[in-house]
Amino acid sequence: MSTRLRLLVTVLAALLNLAAGGYEPRDGDIVFQDSGAPESLAIQLATDSPYSHVGIVFMVDGEPVVWEAVNPVRATPFDAWVARDPDGHFVVKRLENADETLDEEGAAALRRAVKAFAGRPYDFRFSWSSDALYCSELVWKAYDKGLGIRLSDPRPMGDYDLGHPEVRAQLRERFGVDVPLEEQVVSPAALFHSPQLRKVHAP
Repeated sequence: MSTRLRLLVTVLAALLNLAAGGYEPRDGDIVFQDSGAPESLAIQLATDSPYSHVGIVFMVDGEPVVWEAVNPVRATPFDAWVARDPDGHFVVKRLENADETLDEEGAAALRRAVKAFAGRPYDFRFSWSSDALYCSELVWKAYDKGLGIRLSDPRPMGDYDLGHPEVRAQLRERFGVDVPLEEQVVSPAALFHSPQLRKVHAP
């Protein structure tokens, strides 16, 4: 199967998954997946989570896009975002009080907060500075700055499980021997387990 045909099949599978699951995208939905990026396995191992990537859904001209911190921070068409997983697997969570908080005014405030980070590079060092951002940091800071909602408590990097060889290899690649164990970090898993969110789509 050619690369182009394989991509087409994956996109179609993702769209069928979306339709079959009955998911109706809404502004502010938080979407989780395993992105398959080189660091994905290390993130999953360190945080004890099947998900390594997260973004925020917004509707644009009637179509969903996912704002995400890749390189750079940008909006990606929803079907292309989902298709990164070979099986089109994704999970969606939504604020418990989304009907009240993410009304027209709230959704606009959240959208402005996300767009303020547009174009910033991906943060391979997972720092808490906003000069560059990683995926869960973007989601956390957008909700914090746009709506005053802290979806989870950031934790020192050293609180995560850093002992697995795959995790240690990724840390060495990024930091050498100087791992910033006190750096505050928010993980996709921390967002996934936020008590302020409820699941609205899963395979």
